[in-house]
Amino acid sequence: MTILRSSVIAFLCLLSLTNAASSVTQTPLDTVENFSEKWGWKDCGMETDPIQIQSIEISPDPPLPGKPLTVKVTGTASEVIEEGATADVTVKLGLIKLLTKTFDVCEEARSANASVQCPVEKGQYIVEQTVDLPKEIPPAKFNIHIDGYTVDEDDLMCMDLTIDFTKKHFW
Repeated sequence: MTILRSSVIAFLCLLSLTNAASSVTQTPLDTVENFSEKWGWKDCGMETDPIQIQSIEISPDPPLPGKPLTVKVTGTASEVIEEGATADVTVKLGLIKLLTKTFDVCEEARSANASVQCPVEKGQYIVEQTVDLPKEIPPAKFNIHIDGYTVDEDDLMCMDLTIDFTKKHFW
């Protein structure tokens, strides 16, 4: 579970840090924002969601078990993100749910000593976070679905992530 928790917390921290604000056109649900052989993401939310992610970059690309992973997220928020914002995270391996958990976004940002803390004001943010990926990550493809909610339980954002740790793609 620590393997998954580390990866999930890394992305949650990045999400909590990218709470900023400009208008972005809605992305169709079947449009992939970024996808390589090893990882990808897409925005599954609405253009009216307070958080809009413009880009996610990772290094190294592809991510490697047992190595540090740096994730750089650029995003905007159209509202102030206050204490009490949450993220429902589901991690799957194929059709099997490995983890379903609700995280306090602001608490996760504090725990990770993130550079942006709640309340997060309107504006654009570029956030970079590095985590050490455990070397024990199983060689599998993980699908992560994140639904974020404001303190008032309104939609905050939605994102789907895929990370493929199968050995066939490592060089």
